[in-house]
Amino acid sequence: MSDRSIARPLDGDGTVVADPGTPPTSPGVAAGRAAAGYAVHLFTALGILPVFLAMAEICSPAPDPRLVFLYLAIQVLIDALDGPMARAVDIKRSVPKIDGRSIDDLVDYLSYTFVPLMLVWRMGWVPQPAAAWVVPAMVASLFGFANKGAKDEQAGFFLGFPSYWNVVAFYAGLWHAAAGPWPGAIVIVALTILTVLPVRFIYPNLAPRPWKWPIMIGAVTWTAVLVWMALDYPRTDPRIVTASLAYPAFYVFVSVWVDTRRRKLA
Repeated sequence: MSDRSIARPLDGDGTVVADPGTPPTSPGVAAGRAAAGYAVHLFTALGILPVFLAMAEICSPAPDPRLVFLYLAIQVLIDALDGPMARAVDIKRSVPKIDGRSIDDLVDYLSYTFVPLMLVWRMGWVPQPAAAWVVPAMVASLFGFANKGAKDEQAGFFLGFPSYWNVVAFYAGLWHAAAGPWPGAIVIVALTILTVLPVRFIYPNLAPRPWKWPIMIGAVTWTAVLVWMALDYPRTDPRIVTASLAYPAFYVFVSVWVDTRRRKLA
């Protein structure tokens, strides 16, 4: 029998009262859950600190790109940890009045888009006027972040290029050192267009089987290579730079492959 057909006790004004068989949550437990939820929101919001430090370094008389990327990496770590923490405390119920997604999106836009592209502009890693290349990318990413369907977590996809401009900026500095400003400019234009096109890229944490572990292990290995490359940044051996692009190429290939197969099945 459905529970909708079971009579529920009413109070004096006709309001359904709680099921007497379900003990209410004690005030202490509710307060503890709320405190845990606010702590997670605060942790997410603290991502603005490394963003601020990165922007301050960009504005300094002689900015060190390696320091900027270090600060941005700290924010990426915060971004990777706050999601599991939020789910662990059931944050939508423990703190229903605060929209953690809004906090996350604001900090993410600054750290993944605005600050990295400002670094590209500041360092002159694209042809002058540099603003002509980076501003369209910033605008395209704004539309990407504002798109409610940008993250299809159920299917495990991002819609459009997922604004990994911190990675693009890292490679733009390497390409500029090896071949001048045009390689970075061409890549930025291509990814700006892909940001607003209806193409889909795999959400690494939610990649379908059997691709999840190859993508995750590849990402960890690739990150270690980026750290190694940063030691001599931006004068890294061009052969190492070229070899490091194997993982992004693999990620794009798998994204196109899985998306194409799913569209055919649909």
